[in-house]
Amino acid sequence: HASRSPSANAASRACCARAASQRSPGAGSVRDVRFVVGQERQEVFAHRCLLACRCNFFQRLLSSEPGPGVPSPVVLSTVPAEAFLVVLEFLYTNSAKLQRHSVLEVLTAAVEYGLEELREVAVTFGLGQLQERCVAFIEAHSQETLRTRGFLELSAPALLPLLRSDKLCVDEAELVLAARSWARVGAAVLERPVAEVAAPVVRELRLALLAPAELSALEEQNRREPLIPVEQIVEAWKCHALRRGDAARGTPCRRRRGTLPREHHRFLDLPFK
Repeated sequence: HASRSPSANAASRACCARAASQRSPGAGSVRDVRFVVGQERQEVFAHRCLLACRCNFFQRLLSSEPGPGVPSPVVLSTVPAEAFLVVLEFLYTNSAKLQRHSVLEVLTAAVEYGLEELREVAVTFGLGQLQERCVAFIEAHSQETLRTRGFLELSAPALLPLLRSDKLCVDEAELVLAARSWARVGAAVLERPVAEVAAPVVRELRLALLAPAELSALEEQNRREPLIPVEQIVEAWKCHALRRGDAARGTPCRRRRGTLPREHHRFLDLPFK
């Protein structure tokens, strides 16, 4: 449930009182605005005054006074009716009952309508589902995502589920470069060493998937600019030396969806996911 401060509740009660005193011309009803909502074109009635008082979006949308006769409906075709009703519930009562199956639609509507408190509640309530959808999108658009500023600004907890995914459509060499760029940005912002910023996430890099020449180059760069713990690189070399994916316990060798084939992968005995 979402709730607001006592001052917000007082303001809401004042809006309700004003709305209750207004009746639409000739309609005999206090509900003086009619919405046609969603693809299902469901009719929803509400109080113009209350919505305008509680939400800047509706204040702009409903700024013109209704003319004589039956006013034309306000069409909102992009928001599902169920989500819109939750928005109205929040505007009227300062609380909202959220459902798992519709929380992301409520979140979208809250962002569009500028309802910050409802947005925060929807994010918290639907965090797991929201994260799953975000990860699925990044998995399908991995290379494009790695080049965005948004990727560089991810927190370490947000980056971890991505690096643990078998479904990323990107090669490990490119993922190592992206992780280094991410750590450099974090180090500059936090004024901490790159290796310290990278420590929570680099363990998820699957270095054993790199060819020997790539691993040697990474090792040399790591000497100049530490990013990956030395013991992690040693574990990857063990896989190469023994030609077994399970030669070094704890070293991830599973190929991702976007992993490019290399000669030594035939020794890993692990199928593509």
